[in-house]
Amino acid sequence: MTGIDLKSGKPGAVPVVRLNSGHDLPVIGLGTYALRGSACVNAVNAAIQSGYRLIDTASFYGNEREVGEGIRKSGVLREEIFVQTKLYPNQYTHAAKAIEEALKKLDIGYIDMMLLHHPAPNDVTAYRAIEKAIQDGKVRAAGISCYYIQETDSFLSKVSVKPALIQNEIHPYYQDSPVVEYIQNKGIVVQGWYPLGGRGHVGAMLHNNTLCQIARAHGKSTAQVMLRWNLQRGVAVIPGSSHPDHIRDNIAIFDFELLTEEMEWIAALEKHEKHDWY
Repeated sequence: MTGIDLKSGKPGAVPVVRLNSGHDLPVIGLGTYALRGSACVNAVNAAIQSGYRLIDTASFYGNEREVGEGIRKSGVLREEIFVQTKLYPNQYTHAAKAIEEALKKLDIGYIDMMLLHHPAPNDVTAYRAIEKAIQDGKVRAAGISCYYIQETDSFLSKVSVKPALIQNEIHPYYQDSPVVEYIQNKGIVVQGWYPLGGRGHVGAMLHNNTLCQIARAHGKSTAQVMLRWNLQRGVAVIPGSSHPDHIRDNIAIFDFELLTEEMEWIAALEKHEKHDWY
């Protein structure tokens, strides 16, 4: 089972989890889905200055150039930052070319992890292009996104390199515990997108009475409680924000620990309520 040691890493640094590829993944990173233009550049730079060492982007987001610019602007050594991006299904039939395009747009030398955005025809073909890019030193690890038990079972039997990461929607209202456990027991790290509930749902979750009660007990925000809950379940997270204060707050989650009963209270919030279509 793949868990997270929240006391690992250098003092003052974000803990990491060892991937089956042999690389270390920071357990929290910046999601950039809604970020564009200078707002994206500035958010990436602010995140890195705040201690983030993981940045998540995708071809579909249309901001790989800005993400690369923000990384270069930070002044932090490239090898200290873990960058993951994704191929979208409309790229699966020409994945090798799409990987080259991502490398050119990011302009940071190599990609730490390339994922498939979600299941679709030709996803195995696209993944094999990622495997080849790993052999060629252009990409360091492979992952997939929005794959659940049935999709993962079918996919693993068709590829040579086991994914190092599976990225799925996970938050207190959609905990997906059987899927999380299944993936972790395969030796694959789970990373949650929409860890705060997702667009249109964040406000309601931030005002959830149970989460607010736990937050007050620790002198933390409800967002920090949700992120910490994920990590204590062994789920890495990529919350998105363009606001420097929120970016800083989201990473300030390593100086407290949720009690067993608090984890149980949050587990009881499960609604099986998915906030995106895949």
